[in-house]
Amino acid sequence: MRFLTISLLAIGLLVSSTVFSADIEIALEAELANTIQAPMIIADDKDASDGKFIWMEGAPVAGGGGQGWAEFIINIPEKGKYALWGYVIAWDGNSDSFWVTWQPADPNEDAQATQNTQFRWGVAQGAAWHWDRINHWLDGGTFDREWEFDTTGEAVLRIAVREDATMLDALFVTSNIKATNEGEASVRLPDDKDRKIQVEGLAVNPKKKIATTWGSIKKQYK
Repeated sequence: MRFLTISLLAIGLLVSSTVFSADIEIALEAELANTIQAPMIIADDKDASDGKFIWMEGAPVAGGGGQGWAEFIINIPEKGKYALWGYVIAWDGNSDSFWVTWQPADPNEDAQATQNTQFRWGVAQGAAWHWDRINHWLDGGTFDREWEFDTTGEAVLRIAVREDATMLDALFVTSNIKATNEGEASVRLPDDKDRKIQVEGLAVNPKKKIATTWGSIKKQYK
């Protein structure tokens, strides 16, 4: 009986540890950003999640316009490190990058103005929608980015145009920073429940049952 009690206790501790170590995961539609600044716009694509995506409209061109952005107010439910994945299309070498800052982990800096390569995301090329982990595209190579938040609460993610025609359909936020591919990261597109949460401003992490609040979200369709 004593052995059985100890075994049950050990199993209980293992289950408890598994539950509380579950990754934080948030799926977001790009077109439901809090703010979309022109000339970045919302466009239609039957193959995109919910049929819409965002981009700086135009043909791929060297250099690009470097204007326009989308901002997402994301509530950080727990202190710690996070990674970001984007569902993207990048036709070629003239349409494969964004600027990305996520405050307060990143400084309040306009990367379009400073051209700071710490915030340059080299998007994996491909003419069909695919997942790509947001990275640093530095002069010495490309490295997966991670953000560390010392406080909980609202954080402002900005995805800014660097090259015209780079397309963004969805974002996936995860506390699993070790994953090197989408399978390991368990990335997924937003479903109707995710979209409802994003629009209504109440985020609930189903794995950990943590209720968190978001800033009000404005849908800007054109």
